[in-house]
Amino acid sequence: MTLGPIDYQILDLLQRDARITQSEIAASVGLSQPSVADRIRKLDESGAVAGYVARLDPRRMGNDIRAFVGVRIAHPRHHEAFIRGVQEIPEVLECHRVAGVESYILKIVTRNTETLDELISGTLRRLAGVTRTQTTIVLSTVKEGTAVPLPLAEDLPARKGALKPRRAGPEKKEVS
Repeated sequence: MTLGPIDYQILDLLQRDARITQSEIAASVGLSQPSVADRIRKLDESGAVAGYVARLDPRRMGNDIRAFVGVRIAHPRHHEAFIRGVQEIPEVLECHRVAGVESYILKIVTRNTETLDELISGTLRRLAGVTRTQTTIVLSTVKEGTAVPLPLAEDLPARKGALKPRRAGPEKKEVS
């Protein structure tokens, strides 16, 4: 599926507020509600939309610790087993294979330092091939978002009468 400017506008609206109604989207992009429903269905089917979620505040859920854990794997033969093992750990919110000293970087949310210690020592370090972990505990979060930057209108193929998509991120004010 080739995405056009209106598709990007719809994606931008959805990623900022997944609870926005199709009627509100239609009014914003200048289409009918059935046309928006059809486009959203196609975006979902194409995989452009990975899912719809409610973002929770970890601290309000009793999870006071956020940490990033670098994990070093001894040999590539252990990667598949490590990935399967990490999939089973609910406190691991993200797992990224990276270039550099570490093999993976994990984003972890857990109740306290005791549960973090148990997770690292009792679970992560026991996975096959794990030779080292390095933990960085988050003291405060300055920015955390989910909005994916979208192409600028000038980066898209020109279409007659096409609307310009908004770029993800904060609005810029013009200074006169």
